[in-house]
Amino acid sequence: MSFFDRYHSTRNARCNLCVGIDPTPDALAKWGLENSATGLRAFGTAILDAAAGVAAVVKPQVAYFERFGAEGYAALTDIIRDARERGFLVIADAKRGDIGSTMDAYAQGWFGSSAPMRADAVTANAYLGLGSLEPLLQRAADSGGYVFVVVRSSNPEGSSLQSLGNPPVWHHLLDDILQWSDRYDSRTVGAVVGATVPAELAQALTHLPDALFLAPGIGSQGASRDDLAGINGLDRVLVSASRSIGEKGPEVAALRQAMIGAKAA
Repeated sequence: MSFFDRYHSTRNARCNLCVGIDPTPDALAKWGLENSATGLRAFGTAILDAAAGVAAVVKPQVAYFERFGAEGYAALTDIIRDARERGFLVIADAKRGDIGSTMDAYAQGWFGSSAPMRADAVTANAYLGLGSLEPLLQRAADSGGYVFVVVRSSNPEGSSLQSLGNPPVWHHLLDDILQWSDRYDSRTVGAVVGATVPAELAQALTHLPDALFLAPGIGSQGASRDDLAGINGLDRVLVSASRSIGEKGPEVAALRQAMIGAKAA
């Protein structure tokens, strides 16, 4: 089954919480783990243990693995494989964005049966134009993957660029996503819109009535589920919590309780 279909088959059984795997240096130190690839594996495994039966989707932040080079990527590959074998959907939070053959090379790393870090979905940056992501989108469509395109990010620094113009730039990007979906595959591409900007999230859900959304920002960035109350279409939104969960470790029971709290908060 594709990411799109699997998400819709699990969302009624488990809340649409996406649990981030963010092994920051501070989190590793707090947990008493080495700031190394070994520490990354232990951190990721504990998150997966805690998420079992609580969440259907996990999201490793690639940057925290990439900082250790080849050893970090090996740890990331192990965590992704372990998560998928346990039945989780995995979103690789890579935010890749480039053009032509370079973008296709990135895509080969994440999508398809021969991908070394095979994930179910990835995040991507389209501020080189959505057309630059064509190789990634096509590989996602061919393999049943999904691409969450950053449209309206959760960080305040993004507002000045993303809100330029009338209509704003981020609206144009939504239009591009809709046009690609209408032309090729409506089950391949959605958007990242921060939970920190709920009014924009509501607009985006209306603009893309079939797409899935990733909404980061719950917890440490200041957003809560209360901010999203009353928005139509929340069944299509994966609400992401990462550092606010990780800081409750290392005990699996405490992590699990934090996840349950993030579902209800």
